[in-house]
Amino acid sequence: MIETQFTPINDANALEQVLARSHNEPVILFKHSTTCPISASAYRQMSRVSGDVSLVVVQRARDVSNEIEARTGIRHESPQAIILRNGEAVWTASHFDITSDAVEKAVRENE
Repeated sequence: MIETQFTPINDANALEQVLARSHNEPVILFKHSTTCPISASAYRQMSRVSGDVSLVVVQRARDVSNEIEARTGIRHESPQAIILRNGEAVWTASHFDITSDAVEKAVRENE
């Protein structure tokens, strides 16, 4: 099994790199709240996803979270998982809809 690699996205530059990478492959973006029990459950699910997960901790990077909303048109929620492809959101889930199986299936469908 491939281990999950959480990559923190803390500023606009890191977000730009994620958006650029999405032109080559699907990118998983996960908005996480450190104070929410539902988000803790979603974090456990995301830790089972194989590969790289770009992690936005909303308490530490509110401006990045707002920029994601502006760029994708997807209203902010946390927890929230978004699959980016070619600079656009092609799949999203929030709260208890975030499961490792659903995320991995969405990645496969957008490769």
